[in-house]
Amino acid sequence: MGRLTRGQIQERNRARVLAAAQAEFLERGFRDAKVDAIAERADLTRGAVYSNFSGKRALYFGVLADLAERAPALPHHQPGLTPAESLGTLARAWLARLPLATDEPLGSSRLGIDLITEVLSDERIRSAWAQLMSLDAILLGLALERLQPARGRRRRLVPLAEMALTLLHGSGQMAAAAPGFVDEFNVVIACRHLADLDLDGGWLEVPFLTKSSPVDRTWTPPPALDLVTAEPADLGSDQVVAVLGLNRLSAVEEAVRSGPDGLQVTCVAVSGEPRELRPLARLAVAEVCHCIRQAFPRRAWPLLQVISDERGALAAAAGVTAPGNDTEVAVRITGGRVAAFAEGRGACHAIASSAG
Repeated sequence: MGRLTRGQIQERNRARVLAAAQAEFLERGFRDAKVDAIAERADLTRGAVYSNFSGKRALYFGVLADLAERAPALPHHQPGLTPAESLGTLARAWLARLPLATDEPLGSSRLGIDLITEVLSDERIRSAWAQLMSLDAILLGLALERLQPARGRRRRLVPLAEMALTLLHGSGQMAAAAPGFVDEFNVVIACRHLADLDLDGGWLEVPFLTKSSPVDRTWTPPPALDLVTAEPADLGSDQVVAVLGLNRLSAVEEAVRSGPDGLQVTCVAVSGEPRELRPLARLAVAEVCHCIRQAFPRRAWPLLQVISDERGALAAAAGVTAPGNDTEVAVRITGGRVAAFAEGRGACHAIASSAG
């Protein structure tokens, strides 16, 4: 066997650190876990741990993200054919990973009990988390909308998705804080009945000053994983690509609503602090998309790809050289070339509305 490349060694060490961190968090809990102990478990130096992760919290987010992305599917489940059925199945998939009253105090289902505490402890993380929740609601709302009857009134169901996610996240916190209090069957029933609510889901197009500019340059994106489908992203077809910092993720709905029906939109999530916030983004998107893939038939999955831009290569292909948490850049891809570019607030709207 040949010698490993530097990149292969880094990837191997990262996997060893994550495995060691999971074992440490399981045994001692997040609060009492030590980075030195994680390094010892991984048979690496403390410096090697910090070369991969900025600290214990980043390690914690990374462990939770890996677990969310590898979560098993519900056994014997059937995707729903109506919004009510899909919300019920989604709730079952969500609740299947929550701690039960009979679980061990530090069992794997309890690993996430410190997540919200860590989110609340830092304004930067709280701001990113709020936008990640908005992105989750957009993804779920778009899937629900695709199950609406072809005829009759068609509603914007993102507010409904917000209510469902509020109920499910709240159930998770109660299951951790008061094991046995949450009756999972009742939560599933409540989620199903949310579909009957007629919330104000209208979409108001705000006039933006940002304009799109015609360009003509090559489009050579690197391969990437779509977090929604957990499959290779389609970056070659005609579409709108929105490069959004973690504080601007909700702007992707402007691209979805402003363009023609059937427009493919790709959200490229970037951050100025990727070592801590990137695993948080992977975690938030993986949690909801894992459940969407089980609860909705393939035809109802949202026409919105989400990519966590690991090294900024995809952002660079779109013309963004210094991505940050407040970045909003959008480009229109036509015939394998970048045909239009916009930057700043309203960029997603400007590019998508010019796609018709």
